[in-house]
Order: sequence, then C-alpha cells, then structure tokens
Amino acid sequence: MDDQIILDMFFARQETALIETKQKYGQRLHHTSMNILHNYEDAEECVNDTLLKAWDAIPPTRPTSFGAYLAKITRNLSINKWEAGSAAKRGGGSIPLLLSELEDCIPASGGLEEICEAKFLTESINSFLSTVSQTARVTFTLRYFHGESIQSISKQFKISESKTKSILFRVRKKLKIHLEKEGIVI
Repeated sequence: MDDQIILDMFFARQETALIETKQKYGQRLHHTSMNILHNYEDAEECVNDTLLKAWDAIPPTRPTSFGAYLAKITRNLSINKWEAGSAAKRGGGSIPLLLSELEDCIPASGGLEEICEAKFLTESINSFLSTVSQTARVTFTLRYFHGESIQSISKQFKISESKTKSILFRVRKKLKIHLEKEGIVI
C-alpha cells in the first residue's frame, strides 16, 4: 500500500493504518532492531513501540519519508533499550563494535558543547553522504544506521567481505576529512 494512503489512514485515526504499516515495514523495522539488540522479544517490543509512537505523532506530523521516519524511531528505541541494559543482560548487541569503527571520525559525546553541535554534525554527515556514490552511501547507512553485519551487506551487493570493509574504510576516511573541513573537532 502507498505511504500516502497509510498516512491518510493515520490522519483519519483508522486503526487499520497500524496493520498496514506493520505489514509493509514490520519486517525491516524488526531486522533493524535485531541488529542492535540481538533479542527477538526486545526487537518486537521496539517495533510495537514504534507503531505506538507513530500513532501518537501522526497527526500533526506528516513525514515526507514514512519508511525512514519509522526506521529512525525504531533505531532510537532500540539504542535506548540497549543503553538501559536490558539487552546487554541477555547477550548484548553490536553497538560497541559499530561505535568503535566510527570513533576515528565522529567526535566523542558527553560534553555540553558536543551535545549542542549534534544537529550540525547530523547535517554535515548527511551533506557528506550526498557526495559519495550510491553504493558507498547505502553501504554506510546499512552498517551504521541499520546495524547490518559486513556479511549481510556483502551478500546484498554480491561483493566480497573485504570489498565491503574497504568501501566502509574509505567512506570513514573521507568522512573524517569532510568533518575536519567543517570545523568539527575529532
């Protein structure tokens, strides 16, 4: 079903909007959450919480990219759940690995100044990603937004794992240079 029709259903407060949303995006959202949490029940809870947050926010919000809007909610909920420790108690997730890969090109968080610059950082990263090839952009997004494994990305693009790692390495290196030019201290 078309996203605009689903959004119209949200605006009309039709509960079938939730069913249609879960049917269209549920599997992808669950996959994103599983990549972070590695726990089926926690991932399912995050997907259901995503639907609830979407129900509460629409209306008045009308996202321009409904799938990306839902993915961001799911990702944030999953990270919050991971940070709260519930997922770590049952085997952990992949967040430490993902963060360690990005630590050379993303500034550390914690200080008030860095927190205030988070929006600028996001805009700068998005600006940078628009300058790289589609393959590099999608590979980077799959790895660092959706938490996909190197193996999974390699299979999707039908390339070797070493090629995937090489693409990610080059994008991180270029991102670091871009952020330094933007005045973001690493």
